[in-house]
Amino acid sequence: MAQAEHAWWDNVGGHSVIEGRRVAFYVDRECIVCRVCSELAPAHFRLSASEDHDVCFQQPRTPDELEACEAALEECPVEAIGRDG
Repeated sequence: MAQAEHAWWDNVGGHSVIEGRRVAFYVDRECIVCRVCSELAPAHFRLSASEDHDVCFQQPRTPDELEACEAALEECPVEAIGRDG
């Protein structure tokens, strides 16, 4: 399970409110760069500038975007994606 205190520093900050739910996604240091998140939610996850981990670079803004981010969270093989809110 991802832990906010182990999140990479280069994740985007902030949160979104979608249908009354506050959400904030991040990638923590368990990331193995498998690219599942960037394949399932490319508008929100990408390879970091250092190319040694993925990051959340944009919080979801719509229900469809939230669904894509949640799919990435569920499919992450090492549970490196977290969601606060």
